[in-house]
Amino acid sequence: MDDETTPLDRAHALMQAAPEDEAARMRFYERLADGELFLLLAEEATDDEIAPQVFPVDGGTYVLVFDREARLAAFSGRIAPYAALSGRNIAGLLAGQGMGLAVNLGAPSAILIPEAAVGWLAETLGPAPEEVTEVPEEVSRPTGLPDRLIEALDTKLAQAGGLAKLAYLAGVTYRGGRPSHMLALVDTVPGAEPALAQAVGEALRFSGLEAGVLDVAFFRAADPVCARLARVGLRFDLPQVRTASVPGSAPGMDPSKPPRLR
Repeated sequence: MDDETTPLDRAHALMQAAPEDEAARMRFYERLADGELFLLLAEEATDDEIAPQVFPVDGGTYVLVFDREARLAAFSGRIAPYAALSGRNIAGLLAGQGMGLAVNLGAPSAILIPEAAVGWLAETLGPAPEEVTEVPEEVSRPTGLPDRLIEALDTKLAQAGGLAKLAYLAGVTYRGGRPSHMLALVDTVPGAEPALAQAVGEALRFSGLEAGVLDVAFFRAADPVCARLARVGLRFDLPQVRTASVPGSAPGMDPSKPPRLR
């Protein structure tokens, strides 16, 4: 088996080293949701349907996923059918089906995630943040936001390279005096807005700030508000790539068009 240490391995090790640390546990689940996983199938997929291989473990029913093809092959010991899907897609497929996730069996990050935790993950990945349509009357420096949220946003935006030029995090006040914080994405690739808003919402929730509010807005660099954001906002530069695809455009990675369980 490949001895590579994967992002999931690292997140799992940090979680195991501090079992009472909720932030470490949330980061592990975030890496699980963000990554591509290889789901062991009972038979070859047909069209848009898949039939996972199901295993009884400790009184529960589990499907097997691995974060590397080599790990799946080493565990199965044979040429086995599989489906490559995002972790969030797999959680959505399994929610309510009475099945848990057996992750990376035989690898350093091996863990059994029971049915209830799979349902929680699918629910956590569900709603997107509020997308505002009004332009703030006042823009100010962001205050009172925890470091773990800033780090989570930095990670999410780094994964969205090529989908926007940059982003500003700022405090804002809207008409009528409503205060909030806003992440403003600048020069977004057309069609990427829903995926970016979803990513921001996940950063908020996996930071353990379920009750927090973070508005998401999209601007062009020429919009007057961007000059104000540049003066006081916390800037994130997204990696720029020659060709960009909207998250979810690869087969099996679009949460709005997942395969069906069979």
